[in-house]
Amino acid sequence: MPVAVYVLGLSVFALGTSEFMLSGILQPLARDLKVSIPQAGLLVSAFAIGMVVGAPVLAAATLRLPRRTTLISLLGLFGLGQVAGAVAPTYGVLFASRVVSALACAGFWAVGAAVAVSLVPVTARARAMAVMVGGLSIANIAGVPAGALLGQHAGWRSAFWAVAALAAIGLVGVVALVPSTPVPTGDDRPRLRRELTIYKDKQVWLALTATAMNGAAVFALFSYLSPLLTDTAGLAESWVPTVLALFGVGALIGTFIGGRIADAHLFGTLFCGISASTAVLALLALTAHSPVAAVALALMLGVTAFTTAPALNARMFNVANAAPTLAGATTTAAFNIGNTLGPWLGGLVIGAHWGYPAVAWTGAALAAVAVAVTAVAFRLHRSSAHRSKLIASSAGVPLAKEGAPAEQH
Repeated sequence: MPVAVYVLGLSVFALGTSEFMLSGILQPLARDLKVSIPQAGLLVSAFAIGMVVGAPVLAAATLRLPRRTTLISLLGLFGLGQVAGAVAPTYGVLFASRVVSALACAGFWAVGAAVAVSLVPVTARARAMAVMVGGLSIANIAGVPAGALLGQHAGWRSAFWAVAALAAIGLVGVVALVPSTPVPTGDDRPRLRRELTIYKDKQVWLALTATAMNGAAVFALFSYLSPLLTDTAGLAESWVPTVLALFGVGALIGTFIGGRIADAHLFGTLFCGISASTAVLALLALTAHSPVAAVALALMLGVTAFTTAPALNARMFNVANAAPTLAGATTTAAFNIGNTLGPWLGGLVIGAHWGYPAVAWTGAALAAVAVAVTAVAFRLHRSSAHRSKLIASSAGVPLAKEGAPAEQH
């Protein structure tokens, strides 16, 4: 594996830490800026909105630009966004800095994935992507709890300075170690008009909806996990980094499980993982006043939520395989639509004075919607596969075996 791929993974660690760290510093941030917890939670949505807009727009805009130069520019812009957040005098300035940082983050993801894949042989592409996604998992295990610790002991602004420093290290690594990669030309060059045709397929929209609802379910709860742990479960604020780290450990376990089984059992992984998240969120709503239950279920939510992540990604690439550039950008946008919707709905529930356990009920309802959408997609998938078999049979073509790649669409 080229060193440049690990440099990209380190950069993703910085991006992921910035995206998720607010869950651990919501309370000191809200106190300092004199805003409510739901208002502070909207900063999570601000980042997600930037990702939703930035992923497809920047993926399309940079299709034919030099990739290394694009990476350097986007990572530099991301670092400046963190500095702006660290010195933000008002909530409005911090909100704007989060949107700008997210735009840069989304573009870096889209271009960085293309660079990582181009640096390795075809047989090592999954490993290269695993390194990048691993940066995100480690951000949940180490970066987010570390940000919470900094926020508690050195002020919430210190967490932004730390991410800015990580971005600077990543920028030096990209400049020094990521080689220039030629943009494809001729018949292989990306064509935006051709890739946009994927949005005519209803399965693409079903996959997008399931991904968004699953993300909304998780982030409706995760964005307000810190106050739920302290105000409802009765834990001290010093416990928050530990619980966030446990969620990250669960996410790493779930990613490993999902990666091992999703290729062979795509819809089974989706059904089991999202249904399990629904059950975990409902159980957390019922037992949120128990510190032991809250901690254990936070770990379990990490496992169930991230078990589905590889399957959700694979599903989008299966139904949009004619447009690999926009397929990846669409998946990123879908996840972050959920990351926008979840905290917003959670904030509405809290603002209505229904209490933090009601946020878990909200997450459970969103996850149940994701299960229903997946069921519709599975029914359509089976009917399409059945029609394909009938056509092949009438033409005298041998039928594909059950579970063969032809069935995965």
